[in-house]
Amino acid sequence: MISDRQNIKNIRAASRLMVRELGFMNQNLAATDYPPSAVHSLLEVEAQGSVTAAQLVQILGLEKSSVSRMLAKLVEAGELEENTSADDARTKLLSLTGKGKETVQNINAYADQRVAAALDKLDLFTQCTVSQGLSSYSRALRACRENTEEKLQSSFKIVTGYHAGMIGRITEMHGSYYAREHNFGHFFEAKVAAGLANFSARLDKPCNQIWLAMVNDRIVGSVAIDGEDLGNNEAHLRWFILDDGCRGSGLGRKLIEEAMRFCDERSFSSVQLWTFNKLTAARRLYESFGFELSKEWEGDQWGSTITEQQFTRQNAV
Repeated sequence: MISDRQNIKNIRAASRLMVRELGFMNQNLAATDYPPSAVHSLLEVEAQGSVTAAQLVQILGLEKSSVSRMLAKLVEAGELEENTSADDARTKLLSLTGKGKETVQNINAYADQRVAAALDKLDLFTQCTVSQGLSSYSRALRACRENTEEKLQSSFKIVTGYHAGMIGRITEMHGSYYAREHNFGHFFEAKVAAGLANFSARLDKPCNQIWLAMVNDRIVGSVAIDGEDLGNNEAHLRWFILDDGCRGSGLGRKLIEEAMRFCDERSFSSVQLWTFNKLTAARRLYESFGFELSKEWEGDQWGSTITEQQFTRQNAV
């Protein structure tokens, strides 16, 4: 998994590159004669229809004096006009003039072309990832500036049952993560695929269920409850995995919540899961739902010798 420090370095490097490639280092922006702050002001006025200088100060995050000087220049250039608000004679509203609308139209055409050209070099999934990631990151930056404590949530959904491509995608997430982090090989990946294939054929049984976390219709997480392979009315929690970019997002907890709710509703006597001793973050999550370490031994069921663990959650129902 990429460390927090590496994430920071990667995002900073990408931000510097974007600033350069989008032209923010230049004296003017988007094929205009205006600096970035003026271009942004024109775009925000267009988006709002009309706006006060004070509102632009808040939107742009600039000093009041800087915004006032910049707006005065745009009014003088004939891009903006200032009118008295119909609701409050003390309030002055800024709106685009005819010239301003033409300028914004040219800015949008130029920017759309730049973005479209860049996206054309990416596959469709990466395009969606970039769109969602940039939107989330920009909102997070604004929340930091505004000192908002609320944690921003990603737009994801959790679905149940078989979905086309599910076996391959869950196997891929397991294979990639465990090969990179724990040197598991083809034996482990093949075992995951075979187990999922067998389980998928049994999803019509009411004691079996799988939950898939989806972002932009792509599976980014999973967990399953197998209610028949252990017998004795015991449930088996299986195939809990998250895509690399979703770890630490709280999505894993939501998946486990759904699985535990299902187990409680089905009144299983207990829930069992098998893992190994190096997955400390997962262990803390399991323990927060009432799982306790019930057995520990040296084993090789995943293709290499490790300290395997069994955790048990007794059903209170």
